[in-house]
Amino acid sequence: MRLLDLVVSLVGLITLSPLFLLVTVLIKLDSHGPVFYRPHRVGKDGQLFRLYKFRTMVADADRYGPGITTAGDRRVTLVGRFLRCTKIDELPQLINVFRGAMSLVGPRPEDPQYVKYYTCEQCQVLSVKPGITSLASIRYRHEEQMLQGPDWERLYLDQILPNKLSIELDYLPRRTFSSDLSILWKTVVALFSVPRSR
Repeated sequence: MRLLDLVVSLVGLITLSPLFLLVTVLIKLDSHGPVFYRPHRVGKDGQLFRLYKFRTMVADADRYGPGITTAGDRRVTLVGRFLRCTKIDELPQLINVFRGAMSLVGPRPEDPQYVKYYTCEQCQVLSVKPGITSLASIRYRHEEQMLQGPDWERLYLDQILPNKLSIELDYLPRRTFSSDLSILWKTVVALFSVPRSR
């Protein structure tokens, strides 16, 4: 698995470098602040690490709202909306994969303030490296659209987070190299699929 992570992340970073440069310019032209957003996330064995993402919100957005982005969040910039919609903002996580803090496939890394609510069983997801994609992240690709209203955090803690963790825990015991490749393929397909109207 590590060899696949290393090769794919290195090739990806080299191949996508022109896109990274373009995004860097667009972010700088659109709003003041750093190019990357580097929040703390909980990794394997509960170790904290800095997650790399392209910044999609105004600078210091954490001071003006929650760590989770909700539907219609006013902190999201114009360029940020496009990056989030296309998931291009997630691509710098290849840096985390190359460095060894993350894998291509694995449970999505969570904010420390929500990991404290994990049950003992749910903490089993911390026995593996977090990933850029997973079955749960594919299913909840449009998660922020679900987080609406004044009780969005309760919805996240009571329904969305437990459901995501349940999917991750169900997958881990039957995880194989081929199943990880299948998830990577499903992720690519999901990125280019048109969301169904509700």
